[in-house]
Amino acid sequence: MSDVLADVAADRVIVALDTPKVESALKIVDRLTPTVSRFKVGLELFCAGGLQAVSAIQKSGGELFVDLKLHDIPNTVAGAARVLNNAGVWMTNVHASGGRDMMTAAREALGETILLAVTVLTSIDQQTFSEHWQIQESIVDTVGRWAETAAECGLDGVVCSPQEVEIIRQTVGDDFLVVTPGIRPKWAAAGDQRRITTPQQAIERGSDYLVIGRPITQADNPQAAAEKIIASVGTSLEGRGIDDR
Repeated sequence: MSDVLADVAADRVIVALDTPKVESALKIVDRLTPTVSRFKVGLELFCAGGLQAVSAIQKSGGELFVDLKLHDIPNTVAGAARVLNNAGVWMTNVHASGGRDMMTAAREALGETILLAVTVLTSIDQQTFSEHWQIQESIVDTVGRWAETAAECGLDGVVCSPQEVEIIRQTVGDDFLVVTPGIRPKWAAAGDQRRITTPQQAIERGSDYLVIGRPITQADNPQAAAEKIIASVGTSLEGRGIDDR
């Protein structure tokens, strides 16, 4: 794999720092940088360290996807979005189910920060979706419909299962970002994820960024695990053509 392709592949991987301790997160960042330069701060770490954790990771050289899945009245979400925008985060998200007004308010508050809409969580399967939410259409159809609404509200992309990437490409097109959690290499345990694919499958289906946590952070050798995943992403990118997104 060429150096250019390796860099492109590495940029597609976002490592999830799912830990309650800022010190533990910084150790992961230090161990994986510069192989990986993009990281995700989710609810657990944000509740533990807040914007101080964000700032500390940024100072270590990482671009941050702050994954809070904002979902509230438009004014409240806009206020939170402005705080994240001022903190200089690279990417953040809101729940698509919060509606058009909420998504639009977040978009207006965030400036150049990449804004994604969360569709259906990857821990939810079709049976749970139908029985608990009482939505009679399939998850795939719902994700496609919400992605279209998010695009109409000016959002940059969506967070979805790799299994729904193809419907989003058909519905919204190739310029809409697709960020996929639920990524599990064949050698990693599925954990609490339900709608999953391998890194290669996700890239081949059209994912732009892969959010990967435990297969890297809980590996015996996180650096080696990250490099193995990046190599597989690079192989898949060769089939699609190099993209500098």
